[in-house]
Amino acid sequence: MSENDPAARTVSEERSLTPMRKTIASRLTESYQQAVHVTINRTIDAEPLLAAADAAGEADGEADPSLTDVLLCALSDTLAAHPAFNATFEDGTHRLFEEHNVGIAVTVEDGLVTPVLADLGSKSLAEVATERRRLTERVQRGEYTMSLFRNGTFTVSNLGPLGVDSFDPIINPPEVAILGLGRTRERAVDADGDVAFRRHLTLSLSFDHRIVDGADAARFLDTLADNVAAADAYV
Repeated sequence: MSENDPAARTVSEERSLTPMRKTIASRLTESYQQAVHVTINRTIDAEPLLAAADAAGEADGEADPSLTDVLLCALSDTLAAHPAFNATFEDGTHRLFEEHNVGIAVTVEDGLVTPVLADLGSKSLAEVATERRRLTERVQRGEYTMSLFRNGTFTVSNLGPLGVDSFDPIINPPEVAILGLGRTRERAVDADGDVAFRRHLTLSLSFDHRIVDGADAARFLDTLADNVAAADAYV
């Protein structure tokens, strides 16, 4: 092989996309072609979420809520305060919905699915935890129909368990926004002149800039941060 010859490239394997991967590819292409994606990030103190989850677990060991479950309750109150995000945009119409039907991104063998946790605002923390766990286990077993993925109004994607600090989640069309959750990490903070270490969490909100603006998204995260700070109210 001379220095002018091209580098060798030997195919080791060819894989056709599974039906699920084809659907995912189509949906993501649709999302980027039709929505104007912008992502903003905010790091918040996660200690109130963790404390609320622990307290709820002690009160109801069967439900055993997680940080994510408490955050979902805080998210529901945030969507109520900012209804433009609990919405879809298609056919030139911004549709705002009464129910908070939140899709929960779940990894399965062939890709990613988003079963919908219906009417989040009507559920207690224990009910959110029980239903989210039931939906997750059901789709991971492959026991689902397409009806589980319909009529979502907002989506949450959590890559924290995989060690990701933050990321730019892709909007699930025709929804207007999606919230990404990173991992919790300890940070040094001022505590009345001393140094304390508290766990923090980065929230990444991607939104369709055609429908809502950056200031709207910033106010959304501000409200969510306030609701998280008062997470003991959900126990």
